Amino acid sequence: MAKLYAYTDGACSGNPGPGGWGALMQAKDGETVVKERELKGGEAATTNNRMELMAAISALEALDRTTEITIVTDSNYVKNGITGWIFGWKKNGWKNAAKKPVKNAELWQRLDEANARHNVTWEWVKGHAGHPENERADQLARDGMKPYKP
Repeated sequence: MAKLYAYTDGACSGNPGPGGWGALMQAKDGETVVKERELKGGEAATTNNRMELMAAISALEALDRTTEITIVTDSNYVKNGITGWIFGWKKNGWKNAAKKPVKNAELWQRLDEANARHNVTWEWVKGHAGHPENERADQLARDGMKPYKP
């Protein structure tokens, strides 16, 4: 049976500035890709962290039924947030350890909801280190940003 992976990345030109996100969805039978889908988008005025979140959100929201999936991200912010920090934020009414509102709370809530619908394994990979699928996700993110760059 094929396993599903989503390789996600965000990009920003200036931070804040125009940004893009990309997700490379692959169904793999062992190392063989049996199905593939590319997702991308962007915004005129955003941050890199928001685009990293949107990549993961978009990958999970693209699934129309409960699915077992591995999300591979080069963002420690996304991986650590969804697998650790979010539990404290929710318990503390979306406030961080300094009692300040969590940045990007609406996107974290959206990711939390999408994450809860699926059986997700979160993996981190070093960005810009030659990982082929991460490099493709990065290119999708840069392509998603293009319509918003002056």
